Amino acid sequence: MSAPTPYSVLLSRMEASDGEARIDVPEDWLQGRTLFGGLQAAIALRAMRTLVPEAPLRSLQTTFVGPVPGGPVRAKARIVRSGKNTTHVEARIVEGEQVLALLAGIFGTSRESSVEVVPVQPAVEGGRPFEMKYVPGAAPAFTQHFTARWVRGGAPYTGATDRENVIELGMRDEGTATEYHVLAMADFIPPVALSFLKERAAAASLNWMLEMLAGDVRSLPLQGWRLDARVMAARGGYTSQSLELWGPGGVPVALGRQTMVVFA
Repeated sequence: MSAPTPYSVLLSRMEASDGEARIDVPEDWLQGRTLFGGLQAAIALRAMRTLVPEAPLRSLQTTFVGPVPGGPVRAKARIVRSGKNTTHVEARIVEGEQVLALLAGIFGTSRESSVEVVPVQPAVEGGRPFEMKYVPGAAPAFTQHFTARWVRGGAPYTGATDRENVIELGMRDEGTATEYHVLAMADFIPPVALSFLKERAAAASLNWMLEMLAGDVRSLPLQGWRLDARVMAARGGYTSQSLELWGPGGVPVALGRQTMVVFA
């Protein structure tokens, strides 16, 4: 088995120009039979960035249409509308003529405003922390690139009853954060509903929405992050959960919502 490919090394291998991004993805970045969702979003964003290189990303919406296998992956992007401050961009991960993921990004330059509300990271009560250990075959392959410690709630299949998971998170990578690292860390969290179960069951993401709060994360290290996620509703096999991603020192970085399906 080949050595795992660090995230920054993987990103450096990506080829991108004229609204397209292409990369050959190794198996250590798979999530079951599909590519890790955060990496799918990163590939699509890279294609978008060939069209909108400077304006900060404000929002990214992703619909996971079908499994994206490892190996060659291709994303295509186009500008839908460009105004004075904001630009709307669509991207698709494709295999031939088949769409495997559909994304919509909003990029916007800052403007003067008298309204400013900054989220404050809430304190977490002490409990019995659980540190994730990567076990090949028992955990998705992509998780080996992260360090994760549950400080509230339970890991998947532990029979926990807490609707909220709080995870201290980091990436096994060199350098400092980029917007692509933010996408990866924001999508690390498994369905909180899986922690309610005591036996293994399949799950999948249907869509994912992320709002970026920090304009520039390049000064932030890749350790010391925190993910707060809570299941808002679950019925008929579908779950809805929210998330907050905090950088080191409690810096608010992103907010998100996700719709998932749990086969149990």
